[in-house]
Amino acid sequence: MTTVRQRRVGKGTEAAEDQPSEETNVKPDGKILPDHPGGKLWSILSITLGGIVAICLGLLTSVYVATLHENDLWFSNIKEVEREISFRTECGLYYSYYKQMIQAASIQQGLHGLVYDNKTESVRTINILERMNVYQEVFLSILYRILPIQQYLEPVYFYIYTLFGLQAVYVIALYVTSWLLSGTWLSGLLAACWYITNRVDTTRVEFTIPLRENWALPFFAVQIAAITYLLRTHLQPAQERLTLMAVFIATFLFSLTWQFNQFMMLIQALALFILDCLDMLPTAKVTWLYIIQISGLLLVCVLQFFNSMILGSLLISFNVSVLIARTIQKILNLESDEHIFKFLKAKFGFGATRDFDANLYLCEEAFGLLPLNTFSRLSSTLLFYIYGFVLFLLTVAAVIVAFRNLSGSNQVHFKDKMEEYTVTLKPDAAYSLAHTVLFGCLALSTMRMKYLWTSHMCVFASFGLCSTEVWKLILKCLHLYTSQRTQVIKYSIPIITLLYISFKFWPGIMDELSELREFYDPDTVELMNWIKSNTPNTAVFAGSMQLLAGVKLCTGRTLTNHPHYEDKNLRERTKQIYQIYAKRSPGDVHGILRSFGTDYVILEDSICYERRHSRGCRLRDLLDVANGHIMDGLGENEPDLKPSLYPRFCEEIKKNLPSYTMHFTRVFQNKTFHVYKLAKHK
Repeated sequence: MTTVRQRRVGKGTEAAEDQPSEETNVKPDGKILPDHPGGKLWSILSITLGGIVAICLGLLTSVYVATLHENDLWFSNIKEVEREISFRTECGLYYSYYKQMIQAASIQQGLHGLVYDNKTESVRTINILERMNVYQEVFLSILYRILPIQQYLEPVYFYIYTLFGLQAVYVIALYVTSWLLSGTWLSGLLAACWYITNRVDTTRVEFTIPLRENWALPFFAVQIAAITYLLRTHLQPAQERLTLMAVFIATFLFSLTWQFNQFMMLIQALALFILDCLDMLPTAKVTWLYIIQISGLLLVCVLQFFNSMILGSLLISFNVSVLIARTIQKILNLESDEHIFKFLKAKFGFGATRDFDANLYLCEEAFGLLPLNTFSRLSSTLLFYIYGFVLFLLTVAAVIVAFRNLSGSNQVHFKDKMEEYTVTLKPDAAYSLAHTVLFGCLALSTMRMKYLWTSHMCVFASFGLCSTEVWKLILKCLHLYTSQRTQVIKYSIPIITLLYISFKFWPGIMDELSELREFYDPDTVELMNWIKSNTPNTAVFAGSMQLLAGVKLCTGRTLTNHPHYEDKNLRERTKQIYQIYAKRSPGDVHGILRSFGTDYVILEDSICYERRHSRGCRLRDLLDVANGHIMDGLGENEPDLKPSLYPRFCEEIKKNLPSYTMHFTRVFQNKTFHVYKLAKHK
């Protein structure tokens, strides 16, 4: 089992167009001031200072997560095999292709090895570039080979430093988005500080470095920043064209680096569609965004050798038309992502399922509902309280504006004894509201997707706290509005919040940076070293998806299955391989494993005797139900389940009974793993 231990000393709407643009010199009361040298100079100084603060915060965030990673694992001091084992589950699989490209005799041979790969799935040749989003590993490996840095920087450090560097891009993009929405870079500063102090809920990059979302989310944040700028009014044609280009590049890179891009952009497209229907966004710009989404995804489809999962994606279906989408999906007979829809059907109560793949997701904590303690952590930094308040205010404003637009009324306004005022919502704020609501629903339903919501939560809350429009609305409702009071509150409240965050969390951050631990997983290290020393390079290994990803990375041996689950044949193969933890006869298991060319099988006690999940969610329970067998232990079983004729394979094989030893010979054992060599019967 992989652990870390204490280190030892020895080692808006278009209606808003009648309002003054934030890109001009505007008084708090809305009157446009004439341009004068002093105002321009102050604007330049403010933008320069805000930009410097953004870059500094981005770089500090990169250094912060890199330091946490080093302190947590003592990465600079551990062996190469331990470094590779630290890339857990699918992370190790993705990193293995970077390593493969680095070690190839040439770039051309490395690419050929990916396009015609026969080591990731035994007895099959697959195109890795078509099946998986690993172009980032390809690009990074080529960059490492051509740059004169090999003498100064190990390949693994070039890789992880790139990911940590992308965190700087991520934070800067969040900062800029908040700045654009509120009109002050103080809002960006607050958003960045919230992102850092809520790190547990905003990112997991320091311990899942190669994960696809850590590549993709920085580009998604850049795309949102560009869309926010695009939706501002009074843009010059040249500005609009450059912004559209930025949106396209960010969308393309986001799509290229994450297999779940289409589902995220579908939610984004839905937000645009709703706001467009309510006349809260300019239709021409929404149309361009639809075109960019489709073109970016189709370009990725070409690079991934016309991946059918992309061609038949719901995003393209939604953006083109439901009728064409149905035709495309029937023609292509799509099955690559059917497990996702089975999972969603079961998750939201549309009937129980015995489907192994759907239950595998349902039983994982990461795919469960967002835990309530998330909100207590977010509230400790005041983020969730402020977010909820701003969300309520802007939702009310959006309902009022939507009612006005749908009713055809010129304005919906409120009167008091002193004045009259109109509720408006700028297009960029309207998009941000729709974005946070829809991605909030996604995060609440599926914990793994919370990182898409919590980072934008920082942007949304800081924007509301620093927004002139929000404070103006509040003060007018309280009959306390003056332009001077609005400006004072707009700056004083965020500054007080920043001081509170600094005072409360700075000591904890310093303690965190000073805490030194180290990577410790001797059983897995022993297993990997044994495989490298005692098995041929052509040997084929079967076992759990998570472990086999590490086997490929650390030893280069051929696998029967792996954690990249977006393929129907692989999912069926994995279910068959997992019969090693079911109640099956030794002959059946041997036949299944040999059908995939297996030479060695690795059994893990942590799976065979699993206690992490409750009854019904243990892997052996999922297999029993899928096979029609009664589950182990006390508890209810469905009436049509029957007792198995055979004991559990992973338990019985350890007794060395003749019926097992004729098929399997134990060749390695430690406290965690048991490796058996398969007999090759004629």
